[in-house]
Amino acid sequence: MKTALTIAGSDPTGGAGIQADIKTMLANGVYAMSAVTALVAENTTRVTRIMEVSPEFLGEQLDDVFTDIRPDAVKVGMVPAGPLIAVVAERLEYYQAENVVVDPVMVATSGGKLINDEAVGMLKERLLPAAGILTPNIPEAEVLSGLSIRTEEDMIEAARRISEQYSCAVLCKGGHNLNDANDLLYREGEYRWFCGKWIDNPNTHGTGCTLSSAIASNLAKGYDLDTSVKRAKDYISGALGAMLDLGKGRGPMDHGFCLSGKFKR
Repeated sequence: MKTALTIAGSDPTGGAGIQADIKTMLANGVYAMSAVTALVAENTTRVTRIMEVSPEFLGEQLDDVFTDIRPDAVKVGMVPAGPLIAVVAERLEYYQAENVVVDPVMVATSGGKLINDEAVGMLKERLLPAAGILTPNIPEAEVLSGLSIRTEEDMIEAARRISEQYSCAVLCKGGHNLNDANDLLYREGEYRWFCGKWIDNPNTHGTGCTLSSAIASNLAKGYDLDTSVKRAKDYISGALGAMLDLGKGRGPMDHGFCLSGKFKR
């Protein structure tokens, strides 16, 4: 069985963060592992508190994973502080990690801030250059590119700037009232649109975590990048289309919509 590691924060309601990543990786056929960067007190309506782990402890988690069950792909999500980002970047480089997918998480779906200002600079300097592919949403792509994104052409230009700056592929995700179901993959001077069907479901908590984890899972299984993105988009469409409705805010998706067998009955 292929393996994937998520490096991210927790979500006690299970819709985002490492909980969503593990569910997604399981549903996409790989063995999931995790290194926790922070414990987050949040639900579908708000983030109330973030408790970071120490850089030393995060480093020990990564060492224990890589020296025992080496991941075939790595997904990096919420890393809330500069020293933690430095540890992740150093360990990924030291172990020459493969198929690194970085979701530059900055703000939760509910609007809560998940990364401090000092960490944004460290993210740009140390972690993003370690990525094989970045998966920013529109607001994150604006921060990383320095552009205001209002049109498809803006998305292309922002993705180009980010890709050239960090020498990696960029999947600029739609949404935020712009190309809601269409994502743009840019790499090596070329781009491709991945068009999707708009699903009228307000429960989108953890969509970014889920998409990046699904991409990592498919890369771990040996699919090329284009195929991995397509399969990940199909998976997230199914999870949204299941129309799970939990919580008082923007609720989670049904990550297990495609699981079957006697243990689910």
